[in-house]
Amino acid sequence: MRRNVLLAAALAVGILAPAAARPAAANPDTWTIDQAHTTAGFSVRHMMVTNVHGTFGKVAGTITYDGADVSSIAADIAIDAASINTNNERRDAHLRSADFFDVEKHPTITFKSKRVEKVADGRFRLIGDLTMRGVTKEVALDVEGPTPIIKAGNVLKVGASATTTINRQDWGLTWNRALEAGGVTVGDEVKITLEIEANKPNPDAPVQTSQGR
Repeated sequence: MRRNVLLAAALAVGILAPAAARPAAANPDTWTIDQAHTTAGFSVRHMMVTNVHGTFGKVAGTITYDGADVSSIAADIAIDAASINTNNERRDAHLRSADFFDVEKHPTITFKSKRVEKVADGRFRLIGDLTMRGVTKEVALDVEGPTPIIKAGNVLKVGASATTTINRQDWGLTWNRALEAGGVTVGDEVKITLEIEANKPNPDAPVQTSQGR
């Protein structure tokens, strides 16, 4: 009888113990986006006959990933809207103006993920909020990756490729001009591509120490 009472008490203590007293689950590691090896690109129909391609040259942010489970992945990405480049200075200046990105009032484009949906091995969907021109809408990025983690000197590297398609009108990018032959100058559908490389310190890298004289 006494043994049963002690066993019940022990179980009760284990169940009622505060969460703070229990071992905490490991947090996913934080990776920093490598700006030199990351690109954000887009393409949009021009004058109903071809696609214009462009990039944003300044992409920053962080990725969380535990190195094994894609459900641990989260992204917080910031793009400098003024870094847009379509290889045409006059067009780029127009894209920076209030007709399009209005970079003086809205200098940053952001994406903050909210959840992950696994599609297949090496593929998943990252759902999150895309903010442009002060407008926030939910989008889904179709992602290939993450790649295997590799060691590169003092850092570890991982990468992924992502795509999505949006309607620019949904974010207030409404400028257009009708063509005499019919149609419009700029298409509404915009295809977005992201090539992301992210780094974190390599814990196995040798520690460099300064040598005293």
